[in-house]
Amino acid sequence: MLEGLLIAVLYGLVVLGGHPFVVALLKGFRISAEEEGLERAGRIIGYLERFIVLTFLLYGQYGAIAFVFTGKSIARFESLKKAEYYLVGTLASFSWAILWGTLARLILG
Repeated sequence: MLEGLLIAVLYGLVVLGGHPFVVALLKGFRISAEEEGLERAGRIIGYLERFIVLTFLLYGQYGAIAFVFTGKSIARFESLKKAEYYLVGTLASFSWAILWGTLARLILG
């Protein structure tokens, strides 16, 4: 039961807590975070990518994380003028999930 509670808290920390981390990191860039397309799509994509990365990490499916990154990169290919902005945001989001997922794997054994 304690392990299940820890995992639930971990998902909340990674999925929801990653957003302020990524936003704070991207504030140093001149490009606006305004999305063309669906309103707040970037935030929802970030939540989902951190959830998926954490899940793959907890199940030891490290190669599958590369597919998430590749899929997101292909989807953003047409907006090359903002490529660095999206890349920094994606790497920050993945790093947040990987950091906490790795700590959880160490704690849980």
